[in-house]
Amino acid sequence: MDEAVDVTGQLLARARAGDGEAFAVLTEPFRRELQVHCYRILGSVADAEDMLQETMMAAWRGLNQFAERASLRTWLHAIATNKCLNQLRAGRSLPSATPTVPLPTPTRSGEPVWLQPYPDALLGDLPDAGPGPEARYEARESVSLAFVTALQHLPPRQRAALVLRDVLGFRAAETAGILDCSVDAANNLLKRARATIGGQLPPGGRDEAPLPGSARERQVTARFADAFERGDVRALVALLTEDVWLTMPPLPFEYAGREAVGHFMDAVSFRGGTRSSRLVPTRANGQPAFGRYIRDPHAPFGHAHGLIVLTLAGDQVSRITGFVDNSLLPAFGLPRTLPE
Repeated sequence: MDEAVDVTGQLLARARAGDGEAFAVLTEPFRRELQVHCYRILGSVADAEDMLQETMMAAWRGLNQFAERASLRTWLHAIATNKCLNQLRAGRSLPSATPTVPLPTPTRSGEPVWLQPYPDALLGDLPDAGPGPEARYEARESVSLAFVTALQHLPPRQRAALVLRDVLGFRAAETAGILDCSVDAANNLLKRARATIGGQLPPGGRDEAPLPGSARERQVTARFADAFERGDVRALVALLTEDVWLTMPPLPFEYAGREAVGHFMDAVSFRGGTRSSRLVPTRANGQPAFGRYIRDPHAPFGHAHGLIVLTLAGDQVSRITGFVDNSLLPAFGLPRTLPE
């Protein structure tokens, strides 16, 4: 332990003297954790990467102000958190949310939510160290689409307080220092955030989902892909839970229940029986997902049509989240066109 501290001290001294390589060695263990932290707060992979770069630039420029009263990890999370809050204060325009085809009447409409899926391939780079003792959410649950979506409904400072305390496990005093407020104020932010998010998360959480990569998960997703590629709405509906939801961020429209989702698939996903698709498996937010490709009737390839992320409950699908933004595909290693 003393040897590790000594090495860190040497690297810190070199970095303060302008050694960029020493700074990179110091901060590299925290880069992925910081990016996922920014993603939870912002809901956008692209914005999270931008804030990570801004965090590293600010840390490099401000390294002489790092007083070492807190750990380097805490100091970096303080910079990243405040970069994210500044981004939210500045306001962000949602991407175009105009449907390209007429949609059925939704079960309900809410506020548009800024949300992108996060590739599992990047989650594999997260450090092995567990969250602090204050954490309430397991790592797997805290990156799920349901959790990240629920976070986006919180005011920014409440969002940050909940992530710092209940996800990363920072203590109340550390959280207050990061948010530049009193401990009482930080605790009040957390209390309000917990009350709100409790009503946003689905009952049962991730406990009902099969283990990632398990035979059970593969069976359910294979049945879904087979029915979807055949355009078999009846088979798809049979795979859904009674209380299934279908959403398409940033569109505010939500469809609940087998009948509504089945009607949506008939009217939109497979309208006119001409939407022949291929699904390419991938993973997002710790969940099974697919890149969707619509076959070109005049050429031997398919055109990308976004991503589909599934939330499973036992042997059924409890939520379908569609993303039609093809700019997301490269992060998942998926092409814009797919040869037959």
